[in-house]
Amino acid sequence: MTRWIVDGMNVIGSRPDGWWRDRAGAMRELVAALDSFAERSGEPVTVVLDGRAFELPARLVEVGFASRRGPNAADDDIAELVRSAADSGELTVVTSDAGLAARVRGTGAAVVGAGGFRREQLGG
Repeated sequence: MTRWIVDGMNVIGSRPDGWWRDRAGAMRELVAALDSFAERSGEPVTVVLDGRAFELPARLVEVGFASRRGPNAADDDIAELVRSAADSGELTVVTSDAGLAARVRGTGAAVVGAGGFRREQLGG
């Protein structure tokens, strides 16, 4: 079984569909799509988002917001989640950020590109 850790803003930003006009709406849509993915796959999913935390309805997905503001804030939190996991070999991180990908691969986690994941797993 794979545990998925999703770089939320990286997935949202993988498609230039005007998401920046409604960041909160884009986050809600992503969490809903990830909930559907988690239900279909039966695998645990955690998404880490940037920005000020707010309530996002999620049935199956663990939703987190970066613990601080600034560059690489969510990336640092994702890297820490991977580093502190009991078995990072069971983790797949969804990101297209080369720096984050290198950091988590160094601990044994797999990496899947954000755009490919969005197309193949979330249907868009």
